[in-house]
Amino acid sequence: MSESGGWNEELTRAFVAAEGTRQTLAVLLPVRLTADPPWPKGPLPIADHGAAAEEAARRRLFTASAGRALYDRRWHTRTDPAPVQGPMRLDGMELLRTPSSRSPEQALAVLHFTVTGAPLLPLLRALGRRRGETAPDPLQGPFAPATLLAGVADPEVPAGPFALARPYTVAFLTPPADLSRVMRDPGTAELPLAADLLLHALASRATPTDLPPAPESLPAMRAEVNRISADWSALVLRQGAAFLGHRPDTGPGDFYEYALGNARGTYLDALLLGTAQRNHIDELTDDLSAVFGDAGLARRVTDLERRIAVFRSTYWRQHLSAHGPANHLLLAFHARYRLPERFAQILAEAADYARLAQNQESQQIAGALGVLTVLGLPVSTALAILQVLGDTSATDLVVALAASLAATAAALTTRYGRLVLSSLRGSRS
Repeated sequence: MSESGGWNEELTRAFVAAEGTRQTLAVLLPVRLTADPPWPKGPLPIADHGAAAEEAARRRLFTASAGRALYDRRWHTRTDPAPVQGPMRLDGMELLRTPSSRSPEQALAVLHFTVTGAPLLPLLRALGRRRGETAPDPLQGPFAPATLLAGVADPEVPAGPFALARPYTVAFLTPPADLSRVMRDPGTAELPLAADLLLHALASRATPTDLPPAPESLPAMRAEVNRISADWSALVLRQGAAFLGHRPDTGPGDFYEYALGNARGTYLDALLLGTAQRNHIDELTDDLSAVFGDAGLARRVTDLERRIAVFRSTYWRQHLSAHGPANHLLLAFHARYRLPERFAQILAEAADYARLAQNQESQQIAGALGVLTVLGLPVSTALAILQVLGDTSATDLVVALAASLAATAAALTTRYGRLVLSSLRGSRS
């Protein structure tokens, strides 16, 4: 790589102009779903069979718990004719409920587009609002989420501390015969570096000029690529994910029809589950940071523990199936957002707060028992003496009670009494 960045500029020009044989784009964004949409239930059918058969086929690939999280509260729709704006055609939309305690109306929307007659990377750069990109935002006009989902769902800007400012994108591109720089060498079967750089550009929505790769980082970057097969690879980043073919796409009937079905189906499902997990972990992290904001620590900690348990049983899955690339994609998403480490920290913090709440409750119980002891011992002693003496005089009873109260007040001034009062004050705070 030259110091002047000429190689970056050359790759940038080539990547910006690269137009694939098949080009699709899925856009994931958060929405509010106040009521179930009037759409067919289940995921968007990719193959020729209907929605029910599509859902059943996908459920068989995943564990039962992952299937419930992905398909029990999911809807899809297609429009006929499909809306078109410039090179983009809307193929369908999906809604997936991902409710939480704080946001019971939380959901994810997926917009499926096909891109024809124009390169894919400039559209992705426009979505990422990269500096110098002159193309308009693709999600404007008729493709604005507020327009597409009007009367069904309300788009919202995520407010969590780790939330993205732009939607998550999943790009798919297969090369024509003249895009040789991303294909395997016919003699050695090796992939050129440019193939992984284009894959990184599609996933990051940035050209090599936008984010110049350091030569030292190239081996690590290439190691992060998921080689699904000899024909195509995938890469998951924080801004988006991408799938790239490594041989010419011959058109209808080619293997890439099946590959595109997987990219829009089970592999997208893995990223949807990861996105839902990230949103819930963001919320739990934020709520843990405010656990000391108000009184009632024990109640707040108990509520957090219940929510953590619900999240673990509903969404927290690190494996979708016994095998397959979907697992690798989900684990790659986890690694990008450090979800396992963050959830382990949530569990550790919740355990510490639970111990603290338990100690406060024990302190409160001990303080209450101490008060009973300080108050009850003088009174019971005075009454016992009167009973032994056989004294039934009301005056003597009042005198005995007054004496016991004086003894109690005196006891509260001792070191033990002050400790009891301090314990009660500490438990109330």
